[in-house]
Amino acid sequence: MSASKTQQIREIIRRTKAQDSEIVLLQAVVLDSVPRLHGAIQLPPKNAEATLTDFTLRYIDHVPNFIDALAGLTREAGIYDYASIFLNIAQDFFLQPPDAIKPREGLTALLHEAYLAHRLIEEVNDRVVGRCGIPLAPMDMTRANLVVHQLIGEPFANDLDFVVHYSTELHMNKEHLMDNAAFHRYVQEHAMRGWDIELDRWPCLAEDLSINLSLRADEEPRAIH
Repeated sequence: MSASKTQQIREIIRRTKAQDSEIVLLQAVVLDSVPRLHGAIQLPPKNAEATLTDFTLRYIDHVPNFIDALAGLTREAGIYDYASIFLNIAQDFFLQPPDAIKPREGLTALLHEAYLAHRLIEEVNDRVVGRCGIPLAPMDMTRANLVVHQLIGEPFANDLDFVVHYSTELHMNKEHLMDNAAFHRYVQEHAMRGWDIELDRWPCLAEDLSINLSLRADEEPRAIH
């Protein structure tokens, strides 16, 4: 993983957002999706479409910020060898999108690529929690990813989830990297003191994307297969 790649991603996002026609297309996608959103997704009563469009743009913008923050966090902790495997995949979702993503360009494509990257980070966090009891990093993208899954719509969002699961399963053999001394120190340190220092240094890890999601036990927007 390299900082130059995240800069490339930022430039792709900047150029695409600068095209008024792309913003109009994204607004149309959002407007079309609002009637079919799950009832657990609570939008404000006024300016719902504008709020959802803003959320979507910030969701895309956050990807390179998250990647850079995770790279810095794990390098300092001496566990970058594990994290870099997945950070490289997240970058490549933007720079070399999988064939499943069509169209290949525009804000709609960037939303699909951002979903892949955010879901991958969510999946890695879940795996580390399952193995070590704490996440790799303190951000929780579950709620935002649930909303975007609904925006993208099924069955295509399920196809993107499959890409994420395939990518993580393909690299499961690398999980022995979690068995080294640096990883154990990282887990013990954050289990004891929490994440306040990291959240102060990388506020993007805790930024609220401002879409409310209310879930009951009998109410689930999607299943992750």
